[in-house]
Amino acid sequence: MKEKYKNCFYVKTKPCGGSLVSEPRITALVGGLLIDGTGRGPIEDSVVLIRDKEIVAVGKEGEVHVPTEAKVIDVSDMTVMPGLIDAHMHFMGAKTDRFVEEWLLRPWPLGLIKSVFDAKALLEAGFTTVKDCGSRAGIYLREAIKEGLIKGPRIVTAGPALSQTFGHGDAHYLPIEWVKDRRKHYGFICDGVDECIRAARLALREGADFIKVCASGGVLSQKDRPEHVQFTLEELKAIVQVARNAGTFVTAHCQCAEGMKNCILAGVKTIDHAIFPDEEVIEMARGKEVIFVSTLSIAKRIVEKGEKVGMPPWGVQKAKEVYAAMVKNIRWLYESGMTMAAGTDFCGTPTLPHGDNSLELELLVKESGYKPMDAVIAVTKNAAKACGLEDQIGTIEKGKLADIIVVSGNPLKDITVLRDKENIKLVMKEGKIEVQSSPL
Repeated sequence: MKEKYKNCFYVKTKPCGGSLVSEPRITALVGGLLIDGTGRGPIEDSVVLIRDKEIVAVGKEGEVHVPTEAKVIDVSDMTVMPGLIDAHMHFMGAKTDRFVEEWLLRPWPLGLIKSVFDAKALLEAGFTTVKDCGSRAGIYLREAIKEGLIKGPRIVTAGPALSQTFGHGDAHYLPIEWVKDRRKHYGFICDGVDECIRAARLALREGADFIKVCASGGVLSQKDRPEHVQFTLEELKAIVQVARNAGTFVTAHCQCAEGMKNCILAGVKTIDHAIFPDEEVIEMARGKEVIFVSTLSIAKRIVEKGEKVGMPPWGVQKAKEVYAAMVKNIRWLYESGMTMAAGTDFCGTPTLPHGDNSLELELLVKESGYKPMDAVIAVTKNAAKACGLEDQIGTIEKGKLADIIVVSGNPLKDITVLRDKENIKLVMKEGKIEVQSSPL
């Protein structure tokens, strides 16, 4: 291969180490196994040609002309694939897993500082985009990354989430006047159509990219349950209309069937967690642009470690009650042909650490019966749809932004290779190499 590209600026990814010279205008990733995220079969001995931020050509060696001025990166014996996307996570930056104590005792700016390191860990793990579904830090991190102040993935964030009184986003263990003061919590409490309209507009004013609502109870909320419906259909419709008026969309935390039906009727774009769907939910969603987002990872970790690390006992108990149903029903939605994206609900605690987000793919394959290719699609193409960015990222195709990772190993043969950061050899975001690891 060196002979073939002898007139080009040539780099071999292994061994790498050391600092990279500044990227030239044109870069070619040459010789790798390409999984492009579309669902098409992999391409051996591939070439991906990038000009500035954009992918300009994709194909096999010999089919794509590599200009002599290109920087050629030899990725032989490696896998080239789109940057990974976590379609449901949070930048909470907690120091411990004791959520109640964290809310009451730890100043939130410390969480913002810790989240800077969480963002870096996500990028190093191959996540070039994340969808922050409610946090106080996400908006600030997004802007700091755009300004080049810190390293991290592209962030699409809801900022403050919306919850009804006695909803999943209402911290039931705190006085309601504390929770309603947005400076003391990560979201807005709103009841009735008028309050919901105002809260959605306030979230957009804060800088939200989309609106996040809590349309059912949940696992880590104290006094409600996943089976409880939250927000009325009229309230949800009003929130969706505010989002549409601003050219954006609504994502729903929703775990019960009746709540999912309300979300579909209201025009919600993504239904996240989706623990208890029924046949009617599937039929209502069929043919519509509804995306279901799995989050097996958080429930798995709570079941395995929650009690030991001091998570709230009500959360641990509910996770144990619902996990088997969650695994089964995510498989049911997948096998029913629903559009499935992958999230984790990780929030940066020791038990839910950013950087281990590819755990979701392992669980989808090993526990919910996904084919490895479909797990890859869930964390790339479909996750981009869940972020509203499918025209820009999620697949390696001409005209898309060059969000690309190079991996040691083949995820189609062993999906777990994506969990080991040592296997993530190169991370490119918008054509710029952000991470290049040392050899194994």
